[in-house]
Amino acid sequence: MRHRSLLILTAVMTTGALTLTACGSRDDNKSSDKNTTVIIGVDAPLTGSLSALGQGIKNSVDLAAKTANKNKEVPGVTFKIQELDDQAVPATGHQNAVTLVANKDVLGVVGPLNSGVSQSMQSDFAKAHLTQVSPANTNPALSQGDNWATGDLKRPFDTYFRTATTDVIQGRFAAQYYYNDAKKRKVYVVDDKQTYGAGLAAIFSKEFERLGGKVVGTDHITVKETDFSSTADKIKNSGADSVYFGGQYPEGGLLSDQVKKAGAKIPAMGGDGIFDPAFISASGVANDGDLATSVGYPVEQLDTAKKFIADYSAAGYKDPYAAYGGYSYDAAWSIIQAVKSVVADNDGKLPDDARAKITAAMAKVSFDGVTGTVAFDQYGDTTNKQLTVYEVKGGEWVSVKSETFKD
Repeated sequence: MRHRSLLILTAVMTTGALTLTACGSRDDNKSSDKNTTVIIGVDAPLTGSLSALGQGIKNSVDLAAKTANKNKEVPGVTFKIQELDDQAVPATGHQNAVTLVANKDVLGVVGPLNSGVSQSMQSDFAKAHLTQVSPANTNPALSQGDNWATGDLKRPFDTYFRTATTDVIQGRFAAQYYYNDAKKRKVYVVDDKQTYGAGLAAIFSKEFERLGGKVVGTDHITVKETDFSSTADKIKNSGADSVYFGGQYPEGGLLSDQVKKAGAKIPAMGGDGIFDPAFISASGVANDGDLATSVGYPVEQLDTAKKFIADYSAAGYKDPYAAYGGYSYDAAWSIIQAVKSVVADNDGKLPDDARAKITAAMAKVSFDGVTGTVAFDQYGDTTNKQLTVYEVKGGEWVSVKSETFKD
């Protein structure tokens, strides 16, 4: 998605006050520390309409920190978390980024949820050599530059990484399923005018037409509005056999509801932004047959996720891990592994230039995570290109097709 959390790593001395002498150095003092606390901060929409996703992100990062401590993953280091609420607002995300950069003890960032929020943060992190890993951003420009669509791929910030695949993959995957599997030929495309939604809709449309399908109409809606009846009427009158929506579940669920109430008994499809139970509950009529794509395979079907699911349940979190729980855990764990590498290479302590060292270590991270093999390519994008199509059946999302995308 799209979209969307913040990982703060703060070194804290736990054995008393730090004192410097004329013949001593900071590293000399660090070497005598018995323990260092690293704070993993989480920035996500913890309140508002996307809080169902944000709470799952926060809890999953918390679980990663607790697991690292239990296993003594990094000798001499204890991990804790500090959560931040960006409310899915770019300006708030930017303020958070400025605050984090100003704190020289912050050594890494995971997040945020939304691609639009991420755009407001990347530059500040890059200038400070501060690693950023998102569990949910899917906009291609974040890692491949603004000219990615022309094939001119240039990584804008070497500090940016993500554990979710991009909309270049997700949009094309959705179009191929609609055309080849669902046999749809005339689609009406709607987006919410946001970075994630508009970008995903454009990629889907291009691929759908390349395959031979026709986009019979397009429209735009506004986030946080609830009356989409005019758009629903346009869809009904267009003769479309399907709808594709680029956006999030609060608006997506209402759009599906109003399209069906207008008399167009056709499915709506969207990306991972609508893949949430709240999409289903937002509709006042049955929306069985609606579809969503999401990055990765269903964690419930992955052998690699069994321990994560069991541990999450045992931890007693009030909110579910939701769509990005597994990717959030893996994002946090990738930072933990980078810290582990940097500490090991520096005689068991964090170096003064830890930020730059962690960024360099991130490029070499590779491990078997909750969502599969976690590693990054030359753009900082995940090498895991697994995706799944889900369909609403009996009021629940049910996976209907999972595959590794191939160009």
